[in-house]
Amino acid sequence: MPTWILPAIFAGLVAIGVTFAIEKFGGRKGGLIGSLPTTIVPATAGIFAASDTIINFQDAMFITPAGMLSNAIFLLLWRIAPPRLPPIHTHLRLALCLLIALAGWSAMATFAIQVTREIHTFGITRNEWAIALTVVMAGLGIVACKKNPPAPTASSNPGTVAIMSRGVMAAAAIGSAVWMADQGGPLIAGVAAVFPAIFMTTMCGLWLAHGEAVGAGAVGPMMLGGTSVSAYAWLAAWWVPALGLAPASLLAWVTAVVLITVPAWLWLTKQQ
Repeated sequence: MPTWILPAIFAGLVAIGVTFAIEKFGGRKGGLIGSLPTTIVPATAGIFAASDTIINFQDAMFITPAGMLSNAIFLLLWRIAPPRLPPIHTHLRLALCLLIALAGWSAMATFAIQVTREIHTFGITRNEWAIALTVVMAGLGIVACKKNPPAPTASSNPGTVAIMSRGVMAAAAIGSAVWMADQGGPLIAGVAAVFPAIFMTTMCGLWLAHGEAVGAGAVGPMMLGGTSVSAYAWLAAWWVPALGLAPASLLAWVTAVVLITVPAWLWLTKQQ
């Protein structure tokens, strides 16, 4: 079975679940739930299966925090760009915002790959680089949450077609990303594995169904919660070769959630 099929199906289901969580719990808690390490788990299995050596697998995992920082920029642009867009039809505003956010992600991801390729010339290992980027992302997420706009719950329920379309779009995006990862080497794989398909379909779906406010309120919590994905990737880089794929993935997921998501949930609850 091609390595992209399982991540694609999983991504489609997650995309539906994420938007339901944000619509039900509001942007703060729903956004945090939506940023749990999800698609990175089957993507990790695909990368591990496709990697010729342990070093290649670890390189792909160590670049993942750079990809997640790119995702944080992607999300931040969904808050920064809309107030600066012209007062045109909401669908055109959405298209412009999406293009701006994807351009920002592409620029950041390209920069991250180039820097990671050369980071050894500064005497910094990719392991240390991954840790540093994870800390930076956590700090950026905290700042974004402190300045978070109101995060209302949804005022209406989406139809079946809208729900299914979110899953199909996310599945197509993640499936394509994992396929490209198979063709492009460990660094491309690490970034492609965290292509913001879930965030993209979530923000577009919420915008179309409920307007700009619900999605904008989830940006800060999703940025902060996304740090758990970086933590998972760093832990998996070390534990998968030592413990095996299944037990290491489970242990890394639980550890990342306990260290990042749970404290973030408690903090956001107190802030709210």
